[in-house]
Amino acid sequence: MPVKKFRPITPGTRFRVGNAYSEITSDTPEKSLLAPIKRTGGRNRTGKMTMRNRGGGHKRRYRIIDFKRDKEGVTAVVNAIQYDPNRSAFIALVEYADGEKRYIISPEGLKVGDKIVSGKGALPETGNSLYLDEIPLGAVIHAIEMSPGKGAALARAAGTYGQLMGREGKYAIVKLPSGEVRRVLLTCKATIGSTSNTDHGQTVFGKAGRKRWTGRRPRVRGVAMNPVDHPMGGGEGRASGGHPRSRTGIMAKGQKTRNNKKYSTKLIISKRKSKNKK
Repeated sequence: MPVKKFRPITPGTRFRVGNAYSEITSDTPEKSLLAPIKRTGGRNRTGKMTMRNRGGGHKRRYRIIDFKRDKEGVTAVVNAIQYDPNRSAFIALVEYADGEKRYIISPEGLKVGDKIVSGKGALPETGNSLYLDEIPLGAVIHAIEMSPGKGAALARAAGTYGQLMGREGKYAIVKLPSGEVRRVLLTCKATIGSTSNTDHGQTVFGKAGRKRWTGRRPRVRGVAMNPVDHPMGGGEGRASGGHPRSRTGIMAKGQKTRNNKKYSTKLIISKRKSKNKK
């Protein structure tokens, strides 16, 4: 997916790098697959701000995505590739042979007119959803389930993918986008290919207002606050000492936040790559 630079005719476009959206074929969503979104602005039911830096932004409608791919053995045709304001990857509108329409996460390379299918006996082609016990070793996959029938949970963001490394008993060994290698039950599904919009990370907003359109408010550094507002606040002059941490005291660097007693810890073969390791 290519990106484009804008002519610096305004201060906001001087450094802006936007998405070219060359893969998008339709900008009209399917009405039957839309649902309203109630926004909270980061407030709870009593009106207290529990999540900072949220609020405002353009009104959105949720696109109902078929993460389960449970319509097995029925061929579907891709009608359109569309933009989804609620996620970084593009979505594909598919129509099954019986006339039912659904949205799926669009894989890289999927085009209008392509045919996809899910379930037992499906070929390992881009867009097809298969059980992990039928996917060839070394295949690139996305939209990976963690629990059978619960729906895709892993590798759903733009440009992400996992890789099927091997099989071990009733488990498949999958390498995730983070670098973590873990076991996933063979009865879980995954979709062949990587997700679309691979250049999503190269875009640059260009101005603060564009960030506000996405529903994000300004973020203030902790060292710029008072002691009552943040653990790193206060001090004489421009003091910026102390250990980086969140407003609630959670350390930002080095502290382990995963619960070792979590049920899925035993399924992890090797943890994700750490940026702090030398």
